Amino acid sequence: MEDNIFQLSYALDTFYFLVCGALVMWMAAGFAMLESGLVRSKNTTEILLKNVALFAVACTMYMVCGYSIMYGGGDFTAFLSGLAADGVAGADEPATYAPSADFFFQVVFVATAMSIVSGAVAERMKLWAFLAFAVVMTGIIYPLEGSWTWGGMPVFGMYTLGDLGFSDFAGSGIVHMAGAAAALAGVILLGARKGKYGPQGQAQAIPGANLPLATLGTFILWMGWFGFNGGSVLATATVESANSVAVVFLNTNAAASGGLIAALLVAKLMFGKADLTMALNGALAGLVAITAEPSTPTALQATLFGGLGGVLVVFSIIGLDKLKIDDPVGAISVHGVVGLLGLLLVPVTNDGSSFSGQLIGAATIFGWVFAASFATWFVLKMVMGIRVSEEEEYEGVDLAECGMEAYPEFVSAK
Repeated sequence: MEDNIFQLSYALDTFYFLVCGALVMWMAAGFAMLESGLVRSKNTTEILLKNVALFAVACTMYMVCGYSIMYGGGDFTAFLSGLAADGVAGADEPATYAPSADFFFQVVFVATAMSIVSGAVAERMKLWAFLAFAVVMTGIIYPLEGSWTWGGMPVFGMYTLGDLGFSDFAGSGIVHMAGAAAALAGVILLGARKGKYGPQGQAQAIPGANLPLATLGTFILWMGWFGFNGGSVLATATVESANSVAVVFLNTNAAASGGLIAALLVAKLMFGKADLTMALNGALAGLVAITAEPSTPTALQATLFGGLGGVLVVFSIIGLDKLKIDDPVGAISVHGVVGLLGLLLVPVTNDGSSFSGQLIGAATIFGWVFAASFATWFVLKMVMGIRVSEEEEYEGVDLAECGMEAYPEFVSAK
């Protein structure tokens, strides 16, 4: 009887893991639609290609070495042996779900972190330089950071973040702030798009080509986030875990709603108009803010946390523009600045964490990812260049990098 119950529980948890992983994978479509909607039409094909290619690169590199670095302590045989065993590689206790389902769920998180980078460097980066960076980011930089956080390994043998009171339920810092740190390093070396800043340094609006696509992308990300946060419960086959999953879904949705409403109101007060792009980023900011701890707040607290993220993201986008940090889609603000906020909100409702532990964890994640990414981007800049020419940027990277346009029928015949 007990064996039958275990088998049923194992099957249910495995199925839940796989469905949540598929939802997170669908977030790749959300990033692709959001980013293609917020760039100019002449750069659409390349941003789409970057998003689909980075997903393939992430899956391959995480299989080759990333998973072993993150959970096997660098033992590259751990991956293959772990998938063949009855437990997850490196675990002391038998798994309650298929080890291969664990790998699948983990690999789509890697792709999410890399997707954050693509929007921030859009419209002026070379495609192959971006993909070369994706190899390093998904194969080494992210997995090593993940080994210190979710993997529980000491940071360069010095200290263990979990012992210091660090907690990040589904990755406000581990995934989102890490992706933003890598993006920030690239943007600093890359420079702003031509025409983004005027003679006196004032930011010039460069509208996206397709706001319906950007809105669709936001809805897809919103939906995928239920798998992102809900799957991080890691189980659903018991009453306790099922209740936890329900709370996480509820709070995830509440935070997104709070973020959108807050960003919309702030934008109305500041600009005098209802700004769709700020509203979209507000929803995403709410989702990022709750990701660090969606299981312990009440629904009202989750809404307020999301609202804080929505307010912060508007001011962050404006602030980065004043610093001449050109981020076409607001990725650094949404995932980086609000990712930090999410980490700092964890101790408000989770007694198992501490503000000092959260700060040390945030500094560790950001410091490592930013430094390693900056070094990687710098080497790529010296070796192959990371920015297209001024003429190619003017004509659009679709033709320069891909040799085709996303909307050829809209081009007037010569």
